[in-house]
Amino acid sequence: MFEANRIDSTDKPAFYRELATQMEALLSGESDVIANAANASALIFQTVPDLNWAGFYFLRSPQELVVGPFQGKPACVRIAVGRGVCGASVAERRSILVEDVTKVENHIFCDPDSRSELVAPLIRGDEILGVIDLDSPVPGRFDEDDRVGVERLAAIYVAASAPEGS
Repeated sequence: MFEANRIDSTDKPAFYRELATQMEALLSGESDVIANAANASALIFQTVPDLNWAGFYFLRSPQELVVGPFQGKPACVRIAVGRGVCGASVAERRSILVEDVTKVENHIFCDPDSRSELVAPLIRGDEILGVIDLDSPVPGRFDEDDRVGVERLAAIYVAASAPEGS
């Protein structure tokens, strides 16, 4: 049985290298997209400091994301592509780091306690599958080290998870 090890978060690049190693071990041998998203969101939520939400949104049509497994308060179920930080990440096919969500014009407030957000797209080849979304009650919680680290976690998730119907 997998057990997450506590990781010192004072050195963020080292923290994310260790978290990536743990995620690879956790997802090893499992290809189910939902099972992997559930375990990945639990590991991220348990390990990354100062989060109040960690989870997945999956692209279920060209125009809409639907909430997947997550940890935290109940979430918005459907997000239009292009709307909010998650929808913008899909539309722009890039990670988005927001220091203060109250200053984002089209931010979707699923949890009014969230103050900063980091969203990384899940991309397989040319196809975008969805996003990993991290929220924090701490303004300015995320930086470039977090972006790089979470993009690596997204890549690990995508590599471990088989395309639907496989």
